[in-house]
Amino acid sequence: MSASYLAGLGVFLPERTRSTKQTELDLRAGNPTLKLATGLIHRLTGVESVHIREEDWQTSDLALAAARTALEESPGPIDLVIFASASQDLIEPATSHILAAKLGFDCPVMDVKNACNSMLNGIQVADALIASGQYRRVLVASGEAPTSGVRWQLADHNQFIRSFPGYTMSDGGAAVILEKSDREDATAPGIVDSEFLAVSKHWDIGTLPTGGSVNPRGGDDSFFDMDGAGLQAAFLELGPQPVMDLLERNGLGWDDFDLVAIHQVALPYLPPIFERLGVAGDKSVVIVAEHGNLASVGLPLQLQLAREQGKVGPGSLVLLIGLAGGISLGLMVVRL
Repeated sequence: MSASYLAGLGVFLPERTRSTKQTELDLRAGNPTLKLATGLIHRLTGVESVHIREEDWQTSDLALAAARTALEESPGPIDLVIFASASQDLIEPATSHILAAKLGFDCPVMDVKNACNSMLNGIQVADALIASGQYRRVLVASGEAPTSGVRWQLADHNQFIRSFPGYTMSDGGAAVILEKSDREDATAPGIVDSEFLAVSKHWDIGTLPTGGSVNPRGGDDSFFDMDGAGLQAAFLELGPQPVMDLLERNGLGWDDFDLVAIHQVALPYLPPIFERLGVAGDKSVVIVAEHGNLASVGLPLQLQLAREQGKVGPGSLVLLIGLAGGISLGLMVVRL
C-alpha cells in the first residue's frame, strides 16, 4: 500500500526566452578574444533556447505560479509546505516561508535542497511524513533560477569551459500535491517505491561556490564552475544497476512503464543512457532541446507534457530518474 499519491501537479515556464544563438552572440560581444565556433553550444548540447524569469520575479514567484496550478487541480487545505529547489530567494529565512506567505497559508514549512534532485527529495520527505501520520496533504514546490549564476565575462578559454554548462540552464517552477492514500489495493495511485544514492566524493566537480561560509560575499565566485566531462564520468560510474535493482525488487520490466523520465542536461547524452538501461527512447519525453536544463523542474515538466500528450493517465506507471550534482541519484516509481 502506498502512503501517498500525486493529487495535483503544476509547472510554470517563463514566457521570456533566450536562444542559444543569442547566447553565443552575447558571449562573443562581451569577450572579443574568445574563440567560439558558430553553433558550438547547440552542437554539443542540442539546446535551442532557455527560459528566463522576469527581473522582478524571485524563485518563490516561480514556485507560486506552479503551486496555484497544482491547487486548481487539487483544491483543499495544505498541512505542510516544502520548498524543494537548488535555488532560493534568500539564505535566511527559508524560502518556504516566503512561498507560504504569498499563498496565504498558515502551516508548517521547510526547505529541502539537493541540487537538481531537490524536487524528488522533497517528494520523498513528504511521502515519509504522510506515512508517519503527521500530515495528510503536503505541497512540494520548486522555483529554479539558475540563469542568475551564468558567467558572461570570461578571463580565458578555460573559464569558458568551466562555465559552459550554465549557458543551457533554464528558469522555471514546479509543484506537486501529495495526499494520504486511503486505498489498500496494489493498483492504487501512489508512490510505489524509491531509491536514493550519493557518491559525495565528487561534490567539487560542479559548484556554485557562493552564499555560504566558504565564499559569503560572492564576488567572482557567484557563477557556476563545473567540470562537465567529470560530471558525466561520475554518473556513468554509477552504472545502470541501481535502476535494475529497483525494477527487480518490484517485479517490474520496462514494458510496465508508460513514461521513463530522466533528468536532462544535454540531448546527446540521452540515447547512450537509454541504451545502457535497455529502455526504448519512446518511453521518454524530450524537453532539453526546447527548454534547456531546468534543474529540479525538469522531471515535473516531463510528467506534465506526458499527460498533455496522452502518454500517461490514471493508472499509468512512471519511473522518475533524478541526477544531481554532489553527486546523487534518485529513483522513484509512481502510479498515477
